Amino acid sequence: MKNGSWYIIGLMSGTSLDGLDIAYIKFTNSDYFFYEIIYATTLPYSTKWKTELKNAYHASAVEITKLNSDYGRFLGESVLTFMSQFAIEKVDFVASHGQTIFHNPNEGYTLQIGNGATLAATCRQKVICDFRTQDVALGGQGAPLVPIGDRILFSQYDYCINIGGFANISLEHQSERLAFDICPANIVLNTFAEKLGKAYDENGNIAKNASLHEGLLVQLNNMDFYQNRKSMGFEIVQNQVLPLIDSFHLSPEIILRTYTEHIAIQIAKHIQTNAQVLITGGGALNQFLMHRIHELAQVRLVIPDRQLIDFKEALIFGLLGLLRNEGEINCLKSVTGASQNHSSGVVYNP
Repeated sequence: MKNGSWYIIGLMSGTSLDGLDIAYIKFTNSDYFFYEIIYATTLPYSTKWKTELKNAYHASAVEITKLNSDYGRFLGESVLTFMSQFAIEKVDFVASHGQTIFHNPNEGYTLQIGNGATLAATCRQKVICDFRTQDVALGGQGAPLVPIGDRILFSQYDYCINIGGFANISLEHQSERLAFDICPANIVLNTFAEKLGKAYDENGNIAKNASLHEGLLVQLNNMDFYQNRKSMGFEIVQNQVLPLIDSFHLSPEIILRTYTEHIAIQIAKHIQTNAQVLITGGGALNQFLMHRIHELAQVRLVIPDRQLIDFKEALIFGLLGLLRNEGEINCLKSVTGASQNHSSGVVYNP
């Protein structure tokens, strides 16, 4: 990649539906990348958007097609609002993750809505999006995509762990980047916090003060999908995790305590003692979860500043867009299982 500076808007929306993360990033490349998150914000979803996105998994093909277009327009309008709010004038392009509705790479398909043509036309900017489809077509899992960003931007850490809707990990092993989803995380915790009238379990305080259910914990830890390291989608939560939890008829408080322990156990299994571990995503703010991971794994957990915790994925999708824009590899076969390394993403001009 040639030397230079790029100004990119990165968009990220995760499975936990906390909101749309928007980051205005400057990348500078000489021998390696430097980045600066100049401005960033999260736009919480309205009740309408949260409901529509949450229910899209069960929607008809016609409804999803319309939602794809409507959500693309929403993303474009959000970009315009963000640019106006911070008086942003220079943008090389927008890199958008979209919102995952289906992800079943074993059956050969994945869908992230947020129509790129509509997004580009609405915000009047070049857009790079749809980063997963090509990888699935090449036999990969289409995920995780963040690890190449971990390799380029955060190579000083032994492990990079993001705890969002799902917890995932990346690490360097014998000159290859390895990465995989560890377990469903906030997508489950938030479901049961909502039953108590909370958006999430702040600091893990509810879990910390509740009882652990050993029977449920054992069954959670023995779920079949932990026997292989493949990407996880909402289907696993909908079809396996929630039915198992519901079968125990426990209070939300006990479930939160037990599932928090489950996350900590699953993460601790994959990290070596005394390692230096970068933790990002909303789960990094769950102090009780951090305490349990530290106790189980005996590692140094590095919790960065709030901006990086909240916007690391938006940052890295900006980087994925930059790599695609420059024709550089942004999907690693060692991570996704695709037949080859490749440069993924679809480009739309306004």
